[in-house]
Amino acid sequence: MRTQSSATDSSAIAVTGTGTPAERTGTSRRAFGLLQAALGVVAFSLTFPATAWGLEGFGPWSLVALRTVLAALIAGGALLALRVPLPARRHWPGLAVVAAGVVLGFPMLTTLALQTSTTAHAAVVVGLLPLTTALASALRVGARPSRTFWAAALAGAAAVVAFAVQQSSGALSPADLYLFAALLVCAAGYTEGGRLARVMPGWQVVGWALVLCLPLTVPVAAVALSYEPVELTGRAVAGLLWVAAGSQFLGLVVWYRGMAAIGIPRASQLQLAQPPLTLVWSVLLLGEHLTPAAPLTAVAVLVCIAVTQRTRG
Repeated sequence: MRTQSSATDSSAIAVTGTGTPAERTGTSRRAFGLLQAALGVVAFSLTFPATAWGLEGFGPWSLVALRTVLAALIAGGALLALRVPLPARRHWPGLAVVAAGVVLGFPMLTTLALQTSTTAHAAVVVGLLPLTTALASALRVGARPSRTFWAAALAGAAAVVAFAVQQSSGALSPADLYLFAALLVCAAGYTEGGRLARVMPGWQVVGWALVLCLPLTVPVAAVALSYEPVELTGRAVAGLLWVAAGSQFLGLVVWYRGMAAIGIPRASQLQLAQPPLTLVWSVLLLGEHLTPAAPLTAVAVLVCIAVTQRTRG
C-alpha cells in the first residue's frame, strides 16, 4: 500500500507540474533568463533609431566614441562604487574580444552603414545575427543545437534575407558590407561575453569591456569632436544618451545575464524579434514607410522563435 501511495503521489506531482525544489528553481532561473534576454532585445531594437537621431547632431566617429565613453563612465562608476576586484588574468583575452566586437566594432560599423541606409533596411540585414551567433557559439564553446533548432534558425534567416533582397532589389551597397562585417564581429563578442557571464556577473563583463576601451575612446572622441560638426538638438542628445546608457550598457547587462541562464544559441534566436521591433520604432520615431512584406516577415520570424525556444540544444 505504501508503494502504491508513493507511486500515486509521484504521479500527482508529475501531473500538477510542481516537481522537486531543484526543478522549480531551474525552471524559474530559465524563465527569468528568458525575460532578461528579451529585455536586452527590446533595448537593442531601439539602437538603430536612436543612432539615426544621434547622427542628426554628431558625426559618426564622434557618436560612437562618445557613446562608448559615456557608457564606460557609468560602468566604471558602478565597478568603483561596489569595489569590484579586477577580473582574473585568464578572463582578459575574452574581455578584449567583447570590447572589440560589441563595444567598438558593431557600433562603428552599423553607424557608418546608417549614414546611407535606412534603419528598416539595416534592421533586416542585422536580423541574421542570431544565426551567426549560433555558429560562433558552436565553434567557440562546443554548443550542439538540435537539427530542429538549426532548421528553424535557417528558416528565420532565410525570411530575413528574402526581405532584405526584396527591399534592395538584390543589390549590395557599401552599407550592406558594413552591416555584414558588423554581424561577424558582434557574433564573436556575444559568444565570448555569454561564456564569461557564466563565471562572472554579466554587468561586470560589460563594465570591464567598456573600461578596457577608455584609453582608446577618450582620445578618439577628442579628435573626432574637433573635426566633425556638432549640433546639440534634443533628438541628437536623446539618441546619444540612449545608445550609451540603454544599448551599450543596460541592454548588454540583461542580455549577457540571459545568455548565461538559457544558453547562447537559444538566447541568440530571440534576436529574430529585433528586426520587426526596429521596424515598428522606425515608423513611430523616424516616420519611415514600410512595405507590406514587413508584417509577413515579422510573423515568419516569430514562428521561428517559437520553434527554437521549444527545442533543446
